[in-house]
Amino acid sequence: MLMKALLLYSSHDGQTQSIASGIANEIQGTVKFDIRDLSQVDKVNLTDYQAVMIGASIRYGHFNSALNRFINQHIDQLNEMPSAFFSVNLTARKPEKRTSHTNAYTRKFLVKTPWKPTLCGVFAGALRYPRYRWFDRVMIQLIMRMTGGETDSSKEYEYTDWEQVKHFAQEFAHLKPQNGSMSTE
Repeated sequence: MLMKALLLYSSHDGQTQSIASGIANEIQGTVKFDIRDLSQVDKVNLTDYQAVMIGASIRYGHFNSALNRFINQHIDQLNEMPSAFFSVNLTARKPEKRTSHTNAYTRKFLVKTPWKPTLCGVFAGALRYPRYRWFDRVMIQLIMRMTGGETDSSKEYEYTDWEQVKHFAQEFAHLKPQNGSMSTE
């Protein structure tokens, strides 16, 4: 018996999408996910799902505006069903910044949002210098220099702790589905 869940992601350079796929693969025998890009979701009926997970990345200190738009549009349903949120950002490359209490972006989001997710995770993203446009490369390099990060723009760096992602996925799989119903698909 599978729990049917919606997994939405907002990804600028693809790492959040990769994490969302990793989560889905990790618990595919327990949870059947519909995975969608948050910026491409126009209308969705959350009553078709027993749980919802949303992952969003930080870009220049902000989440994509589609995140708040979706939450505001579906706030009542989101707060009535099991739900999870995960944030992806480069600050989380430092192990002490990988919790919802120690990651400034995630903490600020959770304080401001009316959504109260059942489960929350924070994952380190990736730094893909060769893929960035000139302006983004220079700006991110400046930010990384200021925060003690990698600045060699000829390289890519992946900071995601995939064991942490697997653990988060398994925690989600153990959430109790809405109204105790299960899908038999």
